[in-house]
Amino acid sequence: MSTVNAQMPGVFYRRPAPDKEAFVEEGVVVEVGQTIGLIEVMKTFNEIKADQSGRISKILLEDGDEVEPGQSLFEVEDA
Repeated sequence: MSTVNAQMPGVFYRRPAPDKEAFVEEGVVVEVGQTIGLIEVMKTFNEIKADQSGRISKILLEDGDEVEPGQSLFEVEDA
C-alpha cells in the first residue's frame, strides 16, 4: 500500500463542485494521471492526480479539510 500526498497547502475537495459526484470513492480502481481530488490555493483549484494505478482503499479527508504539504490524502493498494 502507498499514499497520495498533498503537494501544497490548501483546502481539499473530493468533488469538482458541491452538486457534483466525488472524483473517486473507496474501492474504485484508478489509473496514473486520473484526477482524484482538488486542492484550492488562493481561489485556484489544483488537480490531485493519481501517481500510480491501483484501488483507493481509504480516503483520509473530507471536503473542506485543510491540508499541508506531504499530508496523506488517499491510501492506494495494488489492484
